[in-house]
Amino acid sequence: MIDFMEILPGRQRLKRVYLTLILWFFGRAIQAAARVDHGVKSEFAAMPGHYTFCLGAFPNGPFMVVGKDAQGRVRYLGSSTANRTIHLHLMFKSINLLFVTLTLQESTSTANARDRLFVSGDVPQACAVVRVMDLIQVLLLPKFLAKLAVKRYPDWSLKRRTLVRAMVYIRAVAGH
Repeated sequence: MIDFMEILPGRQRLKRVYLTLILWFFGRAIQAAARVDHGVKSEFAAMPGHYTFCLGAFPNGPFMVVGKDAQGRVRYLGSSTANRTIHLHLMFKSINLLFVTLTLQESTSTANARDRLFVSGDVPQACAVVRVMDLIQVLLLPKFLAKLAVKRYPDWSLKRRTLVRAMVYIRAVAGH
């Protein structure tokens, strides 16, 4: 047998730092939008209590963990998946594919169609989480960027486009 040296991929530190920051803010924005936006509220209302989901890159992250408690409040639970019961895993197949999606080079629906992410858990709940992700992207991003991130840009009222968006930003930064 011929001996060979195994080549390990690089750590991709800059991508990991960027994705960690984006997922941190995205998780806090989900928590904030679940309090002020009726579309996000209705998606989480259909989920059972004590439901936790995780979005990240396979195999070792970065991750975003969001959960719903028994009272129906949605909380960003951080980036650690250790010692947690996670009911739904939405995992991109690599850190590069997560990077492509979160830098708006490809929409979430296109990434799903191209088989770039896999789901471990209930498929209807995964569809609800993807809808929440689309709503959050529309709330966080200006229209010309949000059109790149979602399949169809929604026709929202002026109140939802301005007041709700401002409340999501304020609550996400403040952590409420």
